[in-house]
Amino acid sequence: MRDSRSLLFGEVHLQTGVRLKYAQQGDGSGHPIIFLHGFTDSWFSFSPVLPFFADGYTCYALDQRGHGDSDRPDTGYRMVEFADDVVAFMDAMDVTQATLAGHSMGSLVAQQVSLRSPERVERLVLIAAGTNARSEGVRQLQEAVEMLSDPVPEEFARAFQVSTIYHPVPEDFLDQVVAESLKLTARVWQEALSGILAVDYSNQLDNIKFQTLVLRGDQDTVFSQDAQKALELGLGNAVLKVYQETGHALHWERPEPFANDVKEFIVNCK
Repeated sequence: MRDSRSLLFGEVHLQTGVRLKYAQQGDGSGHPIIFLHGFTDSWFSFSPVLPFFADGYTCYALDQRGHGDSDRPDTGYRMVEFADDVVAFMDAMDVTQATLAGHSMGSLVAQQVSLRSPERVERLVLIAAGTNARSEGVRQLQEAVEMLSDPVPEEFARAFQVSTIYHPVPEDFLDQVVAESLKLTARVWQEALSGILAVDYSNQLDNIKFQTLVLRGDQDTVFSQDAQKALELGLGNAVLKVYQETGHALHWERPEPFANDVKEFIVNCK
């Protein structure tokens, strides 16, 4: 048996029809956490924080459909289909309930899972999140993304990822983040972003009853202030933590405080 501290990699064929790749931290006996990455990211997005969950947790960091090394179907990039993959992944891994921790796009997927399959969610961690992503910056991004063709230019992917960061991250880490974004075809960039912009959970938050941790950076400009505030006010059972001098990618920018806050939240919710 491998050391429980080592990172394992696997793939699973889901009942939704896609093959998902994933990284696993832990041997399956600890409290399950499912990490859901942001737009054009992959499991690697959570590589800075996974080592902090070596004891007492089993963490699954997914490559969501179209992303990383998972399948890229021709269609199926609505948040409901991403959410169905999460539930199907839990079924395949025999995980009855889990903490869902979603960043940006992943936070919208996590909200969708909570609304669609609440019995599978133990608690929520929403990272750099809002009720919707309809900010002026994201609309401008969509205009640029709609113009993309294959291969997606490296400078475009790098500019996008750099725009999400306020506090510097290691250059080699950023290089790999950009490499992960470049695995996506232009079509997936376009379809996934359209799926993101199609949802708004503002009027459904009353149906999310789980204890929720909302984490955001004070310099995050991706989600609008209105959407961030609507999320924080609409979730009646939420704890808010704001990271100073931090942007949209707070789990990259502040990995150890992020991990400590998530673990503290889980322990206090038991």
